[in-house]
Amino acid sequence: MASIFTKIVNGEIPSYKITEDEHYYAFLDINPNAVGHTLCIPKEEVDKIFDLSEEAYIGLMRFSRKVAIAIEKAIPCQRVGMTVIGLEVPHAHVHLIPLQNMESMNFRNKAQLTPEAFEEVVAKIQAEL
Repeated sequence: MASIFTKIVNGEIPSYKITEDEHYYAFLDINPNAVGHTLCIPKEEVDKIFDLSEEAYIGLMRFSRKVAIAIEKAIPCQRVGMTVIGLEVPHAHVHLIPLQNMESMNFRNKAQLTPEAFEEVVAKIQAEL
């Protein structure tokens, strides 16, 4: 059965897409730690990040770096943090989280955004890509 992220990539479930290329897809987390919290995923459905081929892993990191640089330009923050946990969805993914302090990485702190606010964040980040 396809993961929720595969369904997003396939357009079966809507997302706040930031960008994509042939192999990777970036979209806003709908339950974000902070405004601009973005997920980067390979389009290939692989459960664990270290089960990706070396080429796919390096490609995901390269893609995530490009997105993180755009986030840092678009969203006021001290820096963009990156984490890979992978327990929530069985599809490898990288969290890019704009940080104000160490608590910004705490997955218990959540930002509340309206659909309009999500769209504004997408536009800001896309403008920096």
